[in-house]
Amino acid sequence: MTVVETDRIEMAESNDERTLDEMFEWLEKMPIPEGYKTEFVGGHLFMSPQRDNHWEIIFDILDQLRTKYPRKRLKSDVRIDYPGYLNGFATDVTLLKADAVKNAKGQWRYQDVEFTAEVISRSTGMNDYGPKKDAYAEAGVPLYLVVDPYQGRCHVYTDPKNGEYRSESKADFGEEIDLTHTVIGVTLDTSDFHREGR
Repeated sequence: MTVVETDRIEMAESNDERTLDEMFEWLEKMPIPEGYKTEFVGGHLFMSPQRDNHWEIIFDILDQLRTKYPRKRLKSDVRIDYPGYLNGFATDVTLLKADAVKNAKGQWRYQDVEFTAEVISRSTGMNDYGPKKDAYAEAGVPLYLVVDPYQGRCHVYTDPKNGEYRSESKADFGEEIDLTHTVIGVTLDTSDFHREGR
């Protein structure tokens, strides 16, 4: 997507170090089309359109988690800053600890995240398998689920140590994912997850 410069946005000098807060302030001033997810990964702004199938999968995961967890512990597309260079993610699904508290700026802390799930978008999938997975592992997020509607498969990452996940398992759409032995303690049914055309 092309970003249009407007006189409402003051751009930083190229040699200035900026913070995530400043970058998100600029983002709020930009004319972002409705239905686009925006986040910063490694200091780079990524915008991806939210497709119907994408949202259906997110809501399906949230619905299944709601059988065990109260709504206030579940978040979607809410900014949480993660370790690494300028990582301000808007994760598709986040489960917070029961005693999670916001920081002094009113934001949720990555230290309180128990589970994250990302549903792959064609334009940003490389982030979900790469730098975002690395940041979640560095943050010690116990369980990370990647749902890939282009592959028709889910990837489950657990056991974060020294900035990487040491365990990975896979399940095809239509199979149940047994997560009863993990921090969330549920089995996810993927029978209503649908593939995207290539």
